[in-house]
Amino acid sequence: MRIPTLIATALLVTLPGLANAAEAPCLTRQEFSGLASFVLPSVMEGAIERCQPYLDDGDYLATSGSKVVERYEARKADSWPVAKAAFLKISGETNGKANDLLKMLPDDALQDMLDITFEGLVSQEIPTDKCGTIDEFTRLLAPLPPENTAEIISLIVSLAGKPNNDGKAKSPIGKLTICPEPS
Repeated sequence: MRIPTLIATALLVTLPGLANAAEAPCLTRQEFSGLASFVLPSVMEGAIERCQPYLDDGDYLATSGSKVVERYEARKADSWPVAKAAFLKISGETNGKANDLLKMLPDDALQDMLDITFEGLVSQEIPTDKCGTIDEFTRLLAPLPPENTAEIISLIVSLAGKPNNDGKAKSPIGKLTICPEPS
């Protein structure tokens, strides 16, 4: 089976599984931070693509967004081991067969799949009326080191989570949850 076919098959099987799963696995804040750190450049590219028509020439994303993406890009290799483990944890608990396919992929193919997926999702799903908020959020976080940005995003997601009956915090990111931290 050719790699592009394998990627497409695994992606088509995994993503609907996560969207339709009764309960997605929880990620620790470290796992979520690692995944966030890895996909942040793609998420930013998607946000820039989506928001570009709605930004003024002087807005931060319009003037400095590509520089922020470059800074975040420099951290991707360091965050890959944790990001890969987090992604395989999610896919393994939502669709074991797809997870078996994903584990067979070379790292560069799996990385490309995550990049394309996250950039595409963000560029299609961001409500355009949120572009100003995203621009401001990016401007405020941009001076921080990329690893701090990923950790802040993880903290925000865990704080924004709503406790379920089982004590897990439901995040504002679909059915993905951040595991409760030990007391």
